[in-house]
This record gives sequence, structure tokens and C-alpha cells, in this order.
Amino acid sequence: MSHVANKLLVTCALPYANGSIHLGHILEHIQADIWVRYQRMRGKEVHFICADDAHGTPIMLKAQQLGITPEAMIEEMSKEHQQDFAGFNISYDNYHSTHSEENRQLSTKIYLALKKKWSY
Repeated sequence: MSHVANKLLVTCALPYANGSIHLGHILEHIQADIWVRYQRMRGKEVHFICADDAHGTPIMLKAQQLGITPEAMIEEMSKEHQQDFAGFNISYDNYHSTHSEENRQLSTKIYLALKKKWSY
């Protein structure tokens, strides 16, 4: 018999911020949303989070193609992605972006801690 903890953190693969949500994204996110709702009905404390993956060359290239800044594209895609997910009644507790000051600070903190621990 399997055991499921009373507190769960659930996320999905982060959609890339260089284009629209596609059927594969929707399928995965709906499946996760169903599982989250089921676990909550069972009395579990569930935190359902996701974010846009907003880093990389494809975003820069797509923004250049559209004649906008990468930051403007990231913001536009985030709004579109969240509207698409909301249109399918997918309800995250928190939807964020890897392009945030919070993420930069946390990533730097983790990197420096690992660098210090494993430096030779």
C-alpha cells in the first residue's frame, strides 16, 4: 500500500516563455490539477505551483524577430499563459517566472553555497 504525505508540493514542467501554450502543456497541467483537487478532497494540504521558464537564447531570438525586448516578451507570454491555464480552470496557488529578482537572489544563494562546499 502506498503512502501519500499530508503536505504536498506539486508542479508541472515549466512552459517556455517564447511561445503559446500547446496541447501537450494543457494535457499535463490538467492532469496535475485533477490530482491536486483529488488530494485536497482527501484532506491533504497541497501547494500547486508553476512558472514560466523565462531564460535562454530562444526567447532572445523570438523577441528580436518580433522587434521587442526579451523582458516585454516574457511579460506578454506570462499573461497569455496564465489566461490560457485559467481558461481551462487550472488553478495554481502561485504562478511565477524564473525571470524575477526573487529567483535571481535564491539561485545566487544556492550557487554560492554549493561553490563554497565543493570548491577544491
